[in-house]
Amino acid sequence: MTIPKAFPAISQLVSLDGKRTIVTGGAQGIGFAIANRFAEAGAGVVIADTKQEKGVEAAKALAAFGRKTGFVRCDVTNEAEVAAMVKEAVATLGGVEILVNNAGIFPFALTPDMTGADFMNVMDVNLKGAFVCAREAARQMTTQGLGGCIINICSIDSLHPSNQGLAAYDASKGGLLTLTKSLAVEFGPAKIRVNAIAPGGVFTEGTRKAMTTSAGPGSSDMRAWLKAFLSRTALKRMGTPDEIGRVALFLASDLSAYMTGSLVIADGGMLVS
Repeated sequence: MTIPKAFPAISQLVSLDGKRTIVTGGAQGIGFAIANRFAEAGAGVVIADTKQEKGVEAAKALAAFGRKTGFVRCDVTNEAEVAAMVKEAVATLGGVEILVNNAGIFPFALTPDMTGADFMNVMDVNLKGAFVCAREAARQMTTQGLGGCIINICSIDSLHPSNQGLAAYDASKGGLLTLTKSLAVEFGPAKIRVNAIAPGGVFTEGTRKAMTTSAGPGSSDMRAWLKAFLSRTALKRMGTPDEIGRVALFLASDLSAYMTGSLVIADGGMLVS
């Protein structure tokens, strides 16, 4: 058994220098914020997304940090594409030590209006997709024998429903939280840590779009909905993608070296208020 050095330098603990990372759904929003912080901390990053043009632009932006970067188009519901994503990351970066399962969807639909296919589509992206990505990344990490880190982007809805019309989303994120804990137990012997983040309300391109669609909670009066939402948040504001990116950096770095199977809540105090 190897005992870590008692007091490593902070600069060493927060550094991701030489680490090789995949961020799914990394073309924009929380995913890009995470990728940006990882590249700044020294990691090589491959962005995986279905948005080709935005993904290529995002990878080019990350290259400004002087790290190896790349983009691969990947639908996380397609197992063959996920396997190819990992192979492409290995070809680009030389290996994989970190995976961030950020890809996800959150369509609003009340249960009486939702079909079984609608429900399963959310589960396929948010839960099955994360499982398949974790499986393929863990296979590569195990082959390398260096350990690794998997971060799943859950939600406060993993713990408590936040809005009507999100039954499928809530179920998928609750499942993802339990999957996080199960994989932490299973992958622990291979020195692969698995943790999760539960963001609260975060202003992203996706949330803005959801709030203004006819099916969204703000369809009749977005301002009233937002005011009510913020009234239930201790800090009285929405979060930013980068505030989630900083939490992800903590979980990816040696600052959290003794954490696995954990959930870090970053919700501005929504769950406690």
